[in-house]
Amino acid sequence: MAQNNKGDKMNPLQWVAYWLLLGSAKLVGLLPYCILYKVLAPFIYFILYRLVGYRKRVVRRNLAGAFPKKSEAERREIERKFYRHLATIFVDVIDLTSMSPRELKRRMHITNLDEFDRQVGSSSWIGALGHYGEWEYFCSFAIGHNYPNLGVYHPLSSKVMDRFMIHMRTRFGMEAIPMFNLGRRVLQCIKEQKQMAIGLIADQRSTIKLSDKRWRMFLNQPTLFIAGMGHYAKRFGMPVYVLDIDQVKPSYYTCRFEQIYDGKEDISDVEIVDRYVAKLEDMIRRRPELWLWSHNRWKHTPSAEDVIYNPHDSLPK
Repeated sequence: MAQNNKGDKMNPLQWVAYWLLLGSAKLVGLLPYCILYKVLAPFIYFILYRLVGYRKRVVRRNLAGAFPKKSEAERREIERKFYRHLATIFVDVIDLTSMSPRELKRRMHITNLDEFDRQVGSSSWIGALGHYGEWEYFCSFAIGHNYPNLGVYHPLSSKVMDRFMIHMRTRFGMEAIPMFNLGRRVLQCIKEQKQMAIGLIADQRSTIKLSDKRWRMFLNQPTLFIAGMGHYAKRFGMPVYVLDIDQVKPSYYTCRFEQIYDGKEDISDVEIVDRYVAKLEDMIRRRPELWLWSHNRWKHTPSAEDVIYNPHDSLPK
């Protein structure tokens, strides 16, 4: 059951725009892979990178801060690869509106799924993602897992696009839960004694109000992260898994669940977040082009009084 307070209040013109957008996406999504990813994706790359220069200034600033020791030529190569990947993500969103469950499972192959299912058993758990690879493909996990899979999201300002994204994310069985409704839905599952999975994209840009005010070194820069993952894990004894993702070819990925908290270890909630941050940074350094560099991640800067921690010190020894 998707929860979408904004989309429910759309006016008639917005509904028309939504159905036109969804219908067009479904039709385009029926095209063969070779057309979508070898013709349409390169065309979108040309528009985004060569013609419009979509957020190019933000991307270059982020790459310079993250990789100060790389040469300008090396950063430009990452930049070009990133925009090609971003174009693929645009096509993925279109493709997901008509993709079959079987095809989606092929696109996001979880290499240790049986081992993970045995390990988690009947426990509720948290899956921690980043804007890395194709995060939207995580909705594939809901296929064949008949307990609430809660995909947490931040509602978009455009009601039409918000409704479109909700449709795409929920058609395989995942529940799309606005961040402000997560606590209520979690308590409902606990009251009903239901196992649940919470999928959190935890590298959103934080604000001082939402943060635990613990600055972390992330990609060579002091960074704030939202502390909700550690809070829920500690409060309800939920194991936390990071999804280690790698790309095989455009739109095809392998994924492995890696546990960073077992639900019982005597550590603080902020240390759980630190472990996530360290794992995410390792993934980004391995394949930097797969992260969302167009996001204005470092809008905030610490004050002189703030203490900055190194998340790699919190990795299990």
